[in-house]
Amino acid sequence: MINADLPKVVILGGGTGLSVLLRGIKRYPLHITAIVTVADDGGSSGRIREDLRIPPPGDIRNVLAALSEVEPLIEEMFQHRFRTNGDLSGHSLGNLILAAMTNITGNFAHAVHELSRVLNVKGRVFPSANQLLVLHAEMEDGTIVEGESKIPTVGKKIKRVFITPENAEPLPEAVHAIRDADLIIIGPGSLYTSILPNLLVPKIGEEVLRAKGKKIYICNLMTQAGETKGFTASEHVKAIYQHLREPFLHTIIVNDGIIPENIQLRYKGESAEPVLFDQGALQSLGLEVLSDSIISTEDGTIRHDTKKVSEMIYRLIKR
Repeated sequence: MINADLPKVVILGGGTGLSVLLRGIKRYPLHITAIVTVADDGGSSGRIREDLRIPPPGDIRNVLAALSEVEPLIEEMFQHRFRTNGDLSGHSLGNLILAAMTNITGNFAHAVHELSRVLNVKGRVFPSANQLLVLHAEMEDGTIVEGESKIPTVGKKIKRVFITPENAEPLPEAVHAIRDADLIIIGPGSLYTSILPNLLVPKIGEEVLRAKGKKIYICNLMTQAGETKGFTASEHVKAIYQHLREPFLHTIIVNDGIIPENIQLRYKGESAEPVLFDQGALQSLGLEVLSDSIISTEDGTIRHDTKKVSEMIYRLIKR
């Protein structure tokens, strides 16, 4: 049930970045709708996708866990990943539950809805499409790479990404949520393999362009090998505009803090480096630029500081 008095926020993305943000933002009095990519084809999700011909559950599982209001042990069980020598190895229990629920109901989106009730999820979670999507990339040299997990591994510069089927249909509820949103948040997450696959679902991209709500992009902290090597913050934005064929963002949230050298050295081994905050270029795109030191390195892995970013978003809404 939507509380009409609460600001309505739609967040589009996938991967770790989306679930990290949701853990912070769910603490505020907001009506949250998460629209999650279903183009993943690696790991446990990829195996389930191929075996059962259903959308990959992994990113959805992480979002459900992030928005759940259950005992920590229940969430830990839901996220538990089996480490065995058998067929279960690598699968998370939540992925298997989503697959089982899809088999029982015959509908992936309905399975997500039912599991949201079981996990007492704050807000709503929708897959970007209720069917299998395949992500493709056209590289600068003209070669085409098929499969989300393969795209970053070929070591070539991406010209564009696209999905098949091209006429994939989103859920009507997701379309209505975008249309009614006071605020639409894009990111954080892998630019070409987590964020753009959502916007490439035709009616989702079109609705985001037309929506009256304020549109924010949360820029990544680090570049990614095989995706955004050498990208500045403004180049992330330009890639999004290139795919949707028109500018539409109002605001960007970007890190201006210094990333510790030991963390930078660790990521250097992955050919990743801090995203350059090119403030002038962002302002020349007509963007309101909100910057702060928004990094968290608690476990030696760099993440967005979910408390700080959530506070920035909530201040923006209240303003």
